[in-house]
Amino acid sequence: MMANLISQSKEPEISQIASTPESATLPYETMEEFLKGIEKRAFQMAKMSTSRYEDALDIVQETMFKMVEKYASKPVQEWKPLFYRILNNKITDHYRRQAVRDNIFIWKRLDNEQNDDFSQLDLSSHPDRHSEEPDEVLMRQQRIDRLAEGVKQLAKRQREAFLLRSWEGLSTRETAYAMGCTEGSVKTHYSRALEKLRDQMDEYHYD
Repeated sequence: MMANLISQSKEPEISQIASTPESATLPYETMEEFLKGIEKRAFQMAKMSTSRYEDALDIVQETMFKMVEKYASKPVQEWKPLFYRILNNKITDHYRRQAVRDNIFIWKRLDNEQNDDFSQLDLSSHPDRHSEEPDEVLMRQQRIDRLAEGVKQLAKRQREAFLLRSWEGLSTRETAYAMGCTEGSVKTHYSRALEKLRDQMDEYHYD
């Protein structure tokens, strides 16, 4: 009976989670190439969660270090969900440490809020549109800024699900592994995130 309970509660292996076929062509072959390609997006995600440059940088560096130290020998197809699983755990640890610090040193929390250096999420990482008129560029940037602000205001789990699914392109199964939850939870968080963002963008059109 105890053995059955243990086997039922055991976390699934990443090899059962990663959905990228081995035959699929990935934009990286080495760990160095993988980390170089994912570093900027990971930093933006950490910055969205912490609102502070230094904290986000520390989180990403710790994630990359653990990735190299513990998982460099894993199959390439497993790297991305593994990386984001580590990143989300580091962000959660940051929240816990921050909560303790804020309760003990309340004046530091107030100082951090006054000196918050949050910058917008870069959602415009795509080829330059040289043919766009100035008015079109301005309107597109305004929509991007509005979306970035909306993503920032999402609940933590909704923001994670949205960024991992829409921005990073992970499957529902990979996202569930990265977030440490069920696929059903991912679908719920993602659906609610999309609903809130659609409502905010609709309000923008009527402003």
